Amino acid sequence: MSKILVTGGAGYIGSHVVKLLGKAGHQPVTLDNLSKGRADAVLYGQLVVGDTGDRELVTRVLREHGIDTVMHFAAFTIVPESVSDPLKYYANNTCSTRNLLECCVAAGVRNFIFSSTAAVYGMPAAGICAEDTATSPINPYGQSKLMSEYMLRDVCAAHGMRAVILRYFNVAGSDPDGEIGQSTPGSTLLTKVAVEAALGKRPAVHVYGTDYPTPDGTGVRDYIHVSDLAAAHIDALAYLADGGETVTLNCGYGHGYSVREVLDTVTRLGPGPFPIIESPRRAGDPPLLIAKAERIRETLGWRPRYDNLEKIVATSLAWEYKLSEMAKAS
Repeated sequence: MSKILVTGGAGYIGSHVVKLLGKAGHQPVTLDNLSKGRADAVLYGQLVVGDTGDRELVTRVLREHGIDTVMHFAAFTIVPESVSDPLKYYANNTCSTRNLLECCVAAGVRNFIFSSTAAVYGMPAAGICAEDTATSPINPYGQSKLMSEYMLRDVCAAHGMRAVILRYFNVAGSDPDGEIGQSTPGSTLLTKVAVEAALGKRPAVHVYGTDYPTPDGTGVRDYIHVSDLAAAHIDALAYLADGGETVTLNCGYGHGYSVREVLDTVTRLGPGPFPIIESPRRAGDPPLLIAKAERIRETLGWRPRYDNLEKIVATSLAWEYKLSEMAKAS
């Protein structure tokens, strides 16, 4: 079994991956500063509290645990914040990744799995992105991730490391077992915002743009269940263990749902209607953003299990109810 360092493993996506790693018999070591993540979300392995930008700490963790694979999730991810504070994103997402890569090279780490984003594509004209679609980020978040992709590819070419770069589309849902879920304070992810509004934790949901050239006028996105995304990382690990070469892969289902469809499903499955405020379009929001997702299936043998909007929403609601009960108990 691999000895794996998971940066950001106490966060939303990272914690789901740590769970699958532990269940598969691997030995994950989580490095997380807990600025967004939760210590109780790390269900397997050891948690080391610290930053990926701390060279001394990262070097020690890699060597003490004999790490052979790194899964790198630690990043800031809120697009509007990246626009208002770009240096924060370049410092954490790009400079800290550079530090991590330097430490990995020095420690002889062989494999690297990188959490990237569809934001590297910017606003593709057709709204459907293949891995060879031109990258043209329109915000510092997407740019910070693309710069990290460039660094990682160059390191692989120079030092023999092999990597899988996974470009996430819209991650949603929570662990179907109800053990972990989306707990990030102030999350901007639509399903999280909607279920919080449904349970009265937010005053309303804003719909930004109702006049797009889509079937119901709202933006359409490729929503992927977090557990299917986590499984893609386990498949990527197996791919690298079998000698797979460095590759970039989209993580999506290849079809989308509109904002209205998501909100209607939350209303139907949740406790009832909640306030929805229709607002003007936001600059830089494409009408449609869908993954061409054949390559990840062909390359990794990935087979999603939760490709269904009702499943995505149901698991989101179940977790939100659990958070409410936990808050009452405390």
